[in-house]
Amino acid sequence: MPQMAPISWLFLFMFFSMIFILFNMMNYFIYFPLTSSSKKLNKINTTSMNWKW
Repeated sequence: MPQMAPISWLFLFMFFSMIFILFNMMNYFIYFPLTSSSKKLNKINTTSMNWKW
């Protein structure tokens, strides 16, 4: 069974590294956070509880 040349291993490493980087960049830039729901979360109803001793 023939062995692979080191240049072939280097090419495969660079190829899969570029695919990994591109996949992560696509996932990072495609995500759109919803701003309308985050504004609703800021309105938290807080009622002050004064203890009457």
